[in-house]
Amino acid sequence: MKYSLAVDIGASSGRHIVGWKEEGAIRTEEVWRFPNGVSEKDGSLTWDLAALEANVRAGIDRALERFPEIETLSVDTWGVDYVLLRGGEPVLPCYAYRDARTNAVISEVHERMPFSELYRRTGIQFQPFNTIYQLYADLKAGRLAGVTDFLMIPEYLMYRLCGVKAHEYTNATTGGMVSAATGEYDPEIIRALGLPAGLFRPLQQPGTVIGEYRGIRVMLCATHDTGSAVEGIPMEGNELYLSSGTWSLLGVKTPGPLTDERSQAANYSNEGGVGYNRYQKNIMGMWLVNRLRAELCPDTPWDQITAEAENSRFDHLVDANDPAFLSPESMKAAFDAKLPHPPKCTAGYFRCAYRSLARCYRQAVEEIERNTGKPCRKLYIVGGGARNAFLNRLTEEATGRQVIALPIEATALGNLKIQLESGGNEA
Repeated sequence: MKYSLAVDIGASSGRHIVGWKEEGAIRTEEVWRFPNGVSEKDGSLTWDLAALEANVRAGIDRALERFPEIETLSVDTWGVDYVLLRGGEPVLPCYAYRDARTNAVISEVHERMPFSELYRRTGIQFQPFNTIYQLYADLKAGRLAGVTDFLMIPEYLMYRLCGVKAHEYTNATTGGMVSAATGEYDPEIIRALGLPAGLFRPLQQPGTVIGEYRGIRVMLCATHDTGSAVEGIPMEGNELYLSSGTWSLLGVKTPGPLTDERSQAANYSNEGGVGYNRYQKNIMGMWLVNRLRAELCPDTPWDQITAEAENSRFDHLVDANDPAFLSPESMKAAFDAKLPHPPKCTAGYFRCAYRSLARCYRQAVEEIERNTGKPCRKLYIVGGGARNAFLNRLTEEATGRQVIALPIEATALGNLKIQLESGGNEA
């Protein structure tokens, strides 16, 4: 029996899941779970790299206690964030994507290369936290002086395990600097921004073995968690998918990137998949309700929250993708500022958030079908949001598509699928 270990880390938690094939299906067992989240340091939002690494190692220890014959492991996380290195040492702090430091440099980046040209080259939607803006902010702040490498978060964690600095394709595409035509970093973008060319190494594909840790081969999966999540969906044909977590990623597989003016106007991304392109949109996601709960009713069970939201009569909507909701000090205040009048009770805020998300999903489905020319009948939902029956019903009603909600660890399953089915080509 071949056993593999998926280390799947999201913005709020991480988990270690062992997988193996049995009777043609991937069986799994969760062996470790740990909390994650941004920390505030000197007014900035950062990631605690030491805590992440300690939990990754502790989870591997636990996995080996339960399954001593694990053959491969891989790590996936959210996209766009990275670690700068001088030699083998990280440059701290490690900023989190919700930090506002990029706001001051976006216009200067677009002066050096207009966004229309960036989109034509990369097909990546505008997000103020894309890696391209973060790296330019580092350049302006002098943080790139003496830097020898930059590694995306999962690449850094695997480097700490096996000592090899790898650059994985799917995660690199999230940053807005990878050529849609070549699948490698675009040298014209690097030159236009004045970034050190030596930081941008050749990209490697999922399934590549890069090193070893305690006798376990360390392998690249689709290290961007959405890339692995799409691999983990047991989809019949090529239909719409929605990875519903802190962010909602709604899209469809296409043979190649679509970088036309309609796709740019609709702010769609073309991100790397395992042998295909992921044509998708980032939508604010469960972040909205998670922050409302933390602020308004942290001890109330989710079942009660959704039941009360379903019974509420508050029917005003907000634009769930409004930048005001990205990282507000008060999510309630952000909603109040966007509504003609605030809800009279807590349930109204949640009803507003859920219905607003469903409307965003409908708009995204319509845009995808219009821009790709491909009609779809089904919408597969995975991730934490797949467990929300009220939101699933609202989504089915809003989109007019059959919703197939799969409350599975799709990201870990995709991570494991790549490991278990790969030939394990050496880097």
